[in-house]
Amino acid sequence: MAHTAQTKPAPAGAEDSGQLVEMSWDPITRIIGNLGIYTKIDFANRRVAECHSTSSLFRGYSVFMKGKDPRDAGFITSRICGICGDNHTTCSVYAQNMAYGIKNPPLAELILNLGEAAEYMFDHTIFQDNLVFVDYCEAMVKDTNPSVLRRARDTEAPNAGIHGYRTIGDIMAAFNPFEGALYKEALKVSRVTREMFCLMEGRHVHPSTVYPGGVGTMPEPTVFTDYLSRLIGILDFVKRAVAMNDDVFDFFYEALPGYEEVGRRRVLLGCWGAFQNPEVVDYKYENMERWGRAMYVTPGVVVDGELLTTNLVDINLGIRILLGSSYYDDWVNEDPFVTHDPLGNPVDMRHPWNQTTLPAPQKRDFDDKYSWVMSPRWFDKNTGEHLALDTGGGPFARLYTTALAGLVDTPYVKSTGRSVQISLPKGEALPETTLEWRIPPWSNAIERNRARVYFVAYAAAMAVQFVEEALQRVRAGDTKVFEDFDVPDEAIGCGFHEAVRGVLSHHMVIKNGKIANYHPYPPTPWNGSPRDSYGTPGPYEDAVQDMPIFEENGPDDFRGVDIMRAVRSFDPCLPCGVHMYLGKGKKLEKLHSPMFGATHG
Repeated sequence: MAHTAQTKPAPAGAEDSGQLVEMSWDPITRIIGNLGIYTKIDFANRRVAECHSTSSLFRGYSVFMKGKDPRDAGFITSRICGICGDNHTTCSVYAQNMAYGIKNPPLAELILNLGEAAEYMFDHTIFQDNLVFVDYCEAMVKDTNPSVLRRARDTEAPNAGIHGYRTIGDIMAAFNPFEGALYKEALKVSRVTREMFCLMEGRHVHPSTVYPGGVGTMPEPTVFTDYLSRLIGILDFVKRAVAMNDDVFDFFYEALPGYEEVGRRRVLLGCWGAFQNPEVVDYKYENMERWGRAMYVTPGVVVDGELLTTNLVDINLGIRILLGSSYYDDWVNEDPFVTHDPLGNPVDMRHPWNQTTLPAPQKRDFDDKYSWVMSPRWFDKNTGEHLALDTGGGPFARLYTTALAGLVDTPYVKSTGRSVQISLPKGEALPETTLEWRIPPWSNAIERNRARVYFVAYAAAMAVQFVEEALQRVRAGDTKVFEDFDVPDEAIGCGFHEAVRGVLSHHMVIKNGKIANYHPYPPTPWNGSPRDSYGTPGPYEDAVQDMPIFEENGPDDFRGVDIMRAVRSFDPCLPCGVHMYLGKGKKLEKLHSPMFGATHG
């Protein structure tokens, strides 16, 4: 069952039998800012007693976007990130289309969908196989859990007939960085999927052919057949990857009873939807519920396994930006930019449309302010709670909301209300295959990671459909890919999309033909937020705090692999380097009744 409280209380007297050891990982380098994880570990009881997530870098895009030409928004915001910049460009185009009162021609929507599908396949593969799996590879498990590796070498792999590895230990060896067969094959696949992306959006990762009103891609039949031939060439890799993931993750549950608690938190998931339906989307706010529900990845908010809404209007109006532990001054006494949405609903002062970024640099203090990341929350009007939603690393929330909603029904992907069925065509060696992702009982590190490879399959399956539809249009003579437009003097717009690692929204206000306010909210602030003004920890903090430790090493040679698996499972924009300091750890005084969130010296 899911946790029913937003914070996980420490067991009474948990620290009585031992000392807390302070250990920190900083920086866990990211493309967007620097992330540090600061913990206090109770080695006697094998648990993490306390966790704080902090970012030490201020970016300030919302500050320097003001006064810019709105048409430049996509090109500027793509530079927010060197990994998923195209997701920002696409989301900005969605927001601009709403503000300008235009829609893309259907073929342009299909081209965008194909580009984004290639991006999901590229990014999820390189992150999963070249970064996440380093934490599960033979070399790492040998160093942190040698007894598990011994068992893995003697455990037959259930899906050996698909992926070709006889034992779980053989799969772990294939994960070894720079040497393992899967590690090297994934790098080759990342080159192919990047080529697929560039066929549609021109340049990776900052698109050169994506604009409000459509795209600049020339819709020749060969563009789509070149994409399709590459897609067919990687389908067998995807099928084998899913089988390997299932074998390894199921093995961890068996080999380490209780491992479902690593990175586990209450089921609090947000998905803003992806892959527009070109037959339905018109970008009008008044019709946003209709075209949002027609997306091929269903938007939604899930709390304790219940789908609260699939309505993008509700999702939009529920967004709140809280401060609490962030290095900013409050803006609630400023004049609002937007008092009501186009449907007449009141817009909260803490909504991104009304936010003013007021940086206030200061010394880090875990009792007060300690991060440049704000705390996005979703206001549940039924309970009055400000929910610390997470994205599950992106795929977990996308699959969960799509499965529950039961709205997606295509030749290649079907939602059943409890699962998502994904049909992949025949590849070079493996036959046509139907995979099924089922809603798991936990929101934890393993299930976030497992969902990632299933979503690679999901993106590949939908890409087949998008190619087929695009070729049909081109062969029928429909080659229009751009709609002309004028920039209004005053307008508002919002775009909703899924960046690779989760929810992405862009909110824009135009006055006198220029940007008056602009706020992009990618997944990292949602997942990596600090404690908010209500004391609610962010998802990284919540998932790690009070987590059991399964690593066999003690304080002297502790690697923190379980903590890293928990944090990395959220795909925090690219943990390309982790540096641990304080050596053997700094011992703190013995504690008997620590207050939640307090710093003890």
